[in-house]
Amino acid sequence: MNPANYLKIKNKIPSNVNILAVSKGFKSQEIITIQNIGQNDFGESKFQEAFEKQLILKDLKQINWHFIGRIQTNKIRKIVQNFKYIHSVDSFEKLQKISNISCEEEKNPFIMLQVKLTNDPSKGGFNPELLIAKWEEIKELKNIILTGLMTINPKGLSSEENLGLFKKCRILADSLQLPDCSMGMSGDWEEAIDAGSTWLRLGSLIFGGRS
Repeated sequence: MNPANYLKIKNKIPSNVNILAVSKGFKSQEIITIQNIGQNDFGESKFQEAFEKQLILKDLKQINWHFIGRIQTNKIRKIVQNFKYIHSVDSFEKLQKISNISCEEEKNPFIMLQVKLTNDPSKGGFNPELLIAKWEEIKELKNIILTGLMTINPKGLSSEENLGLFKKCRILADSLQLPDCSMGMSGDWEEAIDAGSTWLRLGSLIFGGRS
């Protein structure tokens, strides 16, 4: 656990860049430690683990919960009910279902659409051309606030390669008039900032290694 590291990064990043503290695999007490020094946005990728923490921390009303994991269709209602932001919407079908359930639940989650910029079989996401083709249809969906794009770069890229892919994501977001890009993790956050990220997903840099 490294609060000093968190403050160092916080002081280094531009004012328009937000830190999303990726708390999956860490305990509620560790979330409290970071929240006490000003961090209110926390990212979780497994619904059940997240929900248990949400119950424990329900009195901390300032916390904004972000869902960043692969979305299982049968968990969409629970995700809509319990998360303010959803970063990992990787298909039109799931987006449509989120919209329908948000209408039923009278919710308006902030949505980032996951885009796939390389042929990485381990990652999901919209193909950029398909996203552009579907865009008018996507904009018609109700009870969701489309705020940006999210991408995850493959492991093992050089700094230049990371920067290049992040720039592609930023250019695509700008072309769709979306303000946010959720891109950059503990290993490539500096390149993500250079490319125009507005949300950095940082786990080990803030919390240390997972046990």
